[in-house]
Amino acid sequence: MSQDSASNKNNNTGKLFFILSICGMIYWFFGQVFDVYHFALVGAGYELVWLPMLAILFVLPVWAFVFWVKERLMIRSFFLYSICICITTILLMLIKK
Repeated sequence: MSQDSASNKNNNTGKLFFILSICGMIYWFFGQVFDVYHFALVGAGYELVWLPMLAILFVLPVWAFVFWVKERLMIRSFFLYSICICITTILLMLIKK
């Protein structure tokens, strides 16, 4: 029974990582497509969330990789998809500049 609890916890953690990586991708896409500084309130909110989103894109893939290895490198893992989304977002950020 403890193994079911551990796999459920990993599943919830995987979903959380996946959602955070999608939020990071949307954040950077939003900043590239729209003029976030057109309105002062939107620009201030964008600046406040900048550092946590940067940490999500660079730290989250490392944690996801550790959890993915603990999950025995399953292909249908949310951790793998989270890593792919973060790496794609980083590459798009570098190519866009």
